[in-house]
Amino acid sequence: MARSTTSVRLDDELRDRLAATAAAEGTTVTELIERFAREGLASAAHPGIVFKPGPSGRRAALAGGPDLWEIAAALRHITGHEAQRVAALAEQFGLHERQVVIALNYAAAHRDDIEERIRANDRALAEAERIATERERLLA
Repeated sequence: MARSTTSVRLDDELRDRLAATAAAEGTTVTELIERFAREGLASAAHPGIVFKPGPSGRRAALAGGPDLWEIAAALRHITGHEAQRVAALAEQFGLHERQVVIALNYAAAHRDDIEERIRANDRALAEAERIATERERLLA
């Protein structure tokens, strides 16, 4: 990814808050500003989307709802035309159909990231199943 220098003026209080947050997260002010800008642009383009921290890093989610990769993964197990699939996802996750559409629009626009989250979850699930099987064999 190409990088260029951009100068911005921040008031002292904001700069101090950014520096404190960056230090607490173990990152730089520049990386923090880039993340806030990236996430802010994504949220502006897809109202209703927020970004949550977690053990696997920050991820896109519906405000007050599930992670978007969870919705995209569940979509793979539902058949029918679009309206049927949206309705089924809304029922499964306890969401309004409009929220499902917002999630699917974001997933379509950021497909690589969403697909990587799904693959990471699949790997974690496979490892948990492997460990459970080995534990059962050990206890047999």
